[in-house]
Amino acid sequence: MNPSPPHPAQLIVDLGFGFILSGALATATELGVADHLARGPQSPAELAKAIGADASALFRVLRLLASVGVFIEDAEGRFGLTPAAELLRSQVPNSLRDAVLMLTQKIFWAPTGELTQTVRTGQTPFDRIFGQPFFDYLTSDAAAGATFHRGMSSLSDLENGLIARSYDFNPFQRVVDVGGGHGGFLIEVLQSTPTLQGVLFDHPHVLAGSRLATAGLAARCEHAEGDFFQAVTPGADVYVLKRILHDWNDEVCVNILRNCRNAMASHGRVLVIDTVIPPGNAPHGGKVLDVMMLASLPGRERTEAEFRKLLAEAGLQLSRTLSTPTALSITEAIAA
Repeated sequence: MNPSPPHPAQLIVDLGFGFILSGALATATELGVADHLARGPQSPAELAKAIGADASALFRVLRLLASVGVFIEDAEGRFGLTPAAELLRSQVPNSLRDAVLMLTQKIFWAPTGELTQTVRTGQTPFDRIFGQPFFDYLTSDAAAGATFHRGMSSLSDLENGLIARSYDFNPFQRVVDVGGGHGGFLIEVLQSTPTLQGVLFDHPHVLAGSRLATAGLAARCEHAEGDFFQAVTPGADVYVLKRILHDWNDEVCVNILRNCRNAMASHGRVLVIDTVIPPGNAPHGGKVLDVMMLASLPGRERTEAEFRKLLAEAGLQLSRTLSTPTALSITEAIAA
């Protein structure tokens, strides 16, 4: 039986207070509360002593988080882990600790606070707040960049296998993961399709962190240095663009897609792996992510019709869109 929806007035109030929950979650995560509770429930005083915090303030933050299922308070006033809180531990499979620290850092928080001006002008305030565009800032601020890349890897590791197994790569011989980072998705693709050869394409400083050799796939995959704004490795059957196009405006996306179209074999495919926003009023992760992109980056999440238009301008034709068990879909394109 589904719970009754909140009263309209309560819904508005709860949404208005949403940033408080984000702040509380970020604080508990940064202080490592979940790691300290791995040994069992502890009182706020015990926790505060261990992490160097004020016991009363810590209690109030944990009480709030317990009310929404992150941590649980027992009859003795001790706090313990819930299944959600387990994901905030640093050394567990599928940990989301790095993802929380990324999503709640100032590169997203500060521009969202000026969303009204963004809606008025259509321009992100990111450059003005931080003095340079998003990716330039991550390059210049080593700490922010490290937090971002760890967080993205954390989120990607949850989804990579599910997405890779949602597409049949068996008919193909060579796949290029364009802007593929440290190779997390390509590892899953190669492991699911033993006959496939791979190319991890990215900037040299990114490829330095490649995980392909550690995964035992060095013999089946090469590293290719380059800039996808200029060109990509030619001659492959499949070009993957996972979480790439949503970072950029339409003009830039058409350029990236055209570079893939020019490089691919005649029978090739381009796979765009991003959210595809469905019609209607139902909740969808892409709608939240789209407003975050609006605030901080020049990109956006797109509908199927918007992807079809981009692909056509790049000399490609949308052949099908495949759902996956994640928030992302696979939009497949062939030569027009």
